[in-house]
Amino acid sequence: MQIDAIEVFHVAMPLISPWRTAYGEDAAIEAVLVRMQSGEHVGWGEAAPFAAPCYSPEFAAGAFACVRDWLAPALLGQWVETGADLQAKLATFKGNPFAKASLDTAWWTLNAKRRGQPLHRLLGATRDAVDVGADFSVMDSIGDLLKAIAGAVEVGFKRIKLKYRPGWDLQMLRAVRSEFPTETIHIDCNSGYTMDDFDMFCRLDDFQLAMIEQPLAYDDLIDHARLQAAIRTPICLDESINSLSRAEQALDLGSCRWVNIKPGRVGGVTTAVAIHDLCRDAGIPCWVGGMLESAVGGRICTALAMLDNFTYPADIFPSSRFYRQDLGTPAIELTPGPDGAPQVAASMEPGIGAEPNAELLKKLCLAHARIEPRR
Repeated sequence: MQIDAIEVFHVAMPLISPWRTAYGEDAAIEAVLVRMQSGEHVGWGEAAPFAAPCYSPEFAAGAFACVRDWLAPALLGQWVETGADLQAKLATFKGNPFAKASLDTAWWTLNAKRRGQPLHRLLGATRDAVDVGADFSVMDSIGDLLKAIAGAVEVGFKRIKLKYRPGWDLQMLRAVRSEFPTETIHIDCNSGYTMDDFDMFCRLDDFQLAMIEQPLAYDDLIDHARLQAAIRTPICLDESINSLSRAEQALDLGSCRWVNIKPGRVGGVTTAVAIHDLCRDAGIPCWVGGMLESAVGGRICTALAMLDNFTYPADIFPSSRFYRQDLGTPAIELTPGPDGAPQVAASMEPGIGAEPNAELLKKLCLAHARIEPRR
């Protein structure tokens, strides 16, 4: 299909309460949204690298500029037949996976609309709903955290994810495991530690964790392999996997036993599916992570999460968990699965069944550009 028009938006979406992790605190989620048009059909994409380059080297204002000035002009007016074709057209530009993901995800939703198929079916999924987990950032007190986890357990979430950082680590985890001895729990370190903390990681084997997510540097594979060889608890890589080649290297080195796949972090749906397939063939299970996107990005993650090798409850959240009003509409809601555990169902409409609320998009937009053909 020919790409006839592209618009790009830099938005800041205020959170109900700050999201605290090992790399800092966010009061709002900054994201890049892309509107892509081919003929009469329109698709929306989203990537949320956050306001500052703390999760990864990218940040929302920079990703917006990269899409506006370089990536989108390289696609406008071009014939793009497949996701791989789109990625090839952007390959001249090094790195910038979040920026590329905003366009790649828009192309996939546009393609699904043109074909009259829900995105998850176009990707080859055979299921229509996915289990989701409960996530908790650093809180004001351990008591507040225990109360919040108790609520999630009562609702029936199948796993609990805890943000873990210096000062909010072993003492917090001991309290949680003492209160909830049988729940499936994993911790997310967001690159907050080094191999100087080796002894602490060895002690984590006593807590029967499902996994330790991204314990070491965001760009490391070698130390992760050394640490994984020394501990029983599986390591899950997140930030370190930002491309298919990095995933191949991680598997060759034995750097992890799980992979968290986020479309934004790896460059879009095209690469996310390729990493899913690579891990499936290697016997490495995956799960879908999130960046607190709007319902637009959340629906893209939902469609992806329907693939077979995503076997752990996803980081896909109901809109009301973080936003008083979601920029995307309709809002994401949880539904009970066959066993009563919370799930998110895929949209059965062509595409993803979600788009930005036009009025709210105007209100939350920090910058906007309509891409013109390159002179």
